[in-house]
Amino acid sequence: MHNSQVFSDSLPKHIAIIMDGNGRWAKAQGKPRVFGHKNGVKAVRKTISSAAKLGIKAVSLFAFSSENWRRPEAEVGVLMELFITVLSSEVKKLHKNNLQLRVIGDKSRFNERLQKKIEEAETLTSTNTGMVINIAANYGGKWDIQQAVKSISQKVQAGSLDVEAIDESLITQHLTMSDIPEVDLLIRTSGECRISNFMLWQLAYAEMYFTEQYWPDFNEDSLVEAVTWFINRERRFGCTGEQVKALMETE
Repeated sequence: MHNSQVFSDSLPKHIAIIMDGNGRWAKAQGKPRVFGHKNGVKAVRKTISSAAKLGIKAVSLFAFSSENWRRPEAEVGVLMELFITVLSSEVKKLHKNNLQLRVIGDKSRFNERLQKKIEEAETLTSTNTGMVINIAANYGGKWDIQQAVKSISQKVQAGSLDVEAIDESLITQHLTMSDIPEVDLLIRTSGECRISNFMLWQLAYAEMYFTEQYWPDFNEDSLVEAVTWFINRERRFGCTGEQVKALMETE
């Protein structure tokens, strides 16, 4: 028992994931990119349930970056529709499992129907006490810092905040996810090794795990592998995937 407690304490509290490779996964099978996005949703489901079983505090998924608007209009449209469909179908299940859903990013670019769906989903799950799932949609790390700087500046301008009072913790308070621990582990699939303007501030001390696997192939074993790697990086002791899996049974 003592051993599993040690592993449990070593787990990342906040995992962020850049879900990459849907399009390439589909292309490799001679299918349209959309097919990849739809299968990517299955990987999201597996990841959320595996992380919840491990007792992770928060998972942040990079669904749609502010740069994604440059994609072909049809693909952007499909992604938005997919987003609405998934929100509608999944949120009740998340709610039933006491999970909290939040959508972070500049939501003003989304159509009213999507904005309303997001609001309903967030409201429904807002009092839940389980794992927090952040869906980063039309999100950018620079945007996050920019909107924090704006709101701090407005307070200074209004005279309600002294410039000398601006420190790291004040900036953190004005960023998205301010009530959640900073990211311990960043996972990026499909072999790309960059953070692509994801959570710049919140990733300051994160361990970064890059895997060649395309996102639709990511599953419970993939998460266990990443978490095992994390524990061994952080703690410098030999922890096995079996031991991490055993934690899923005990939770």
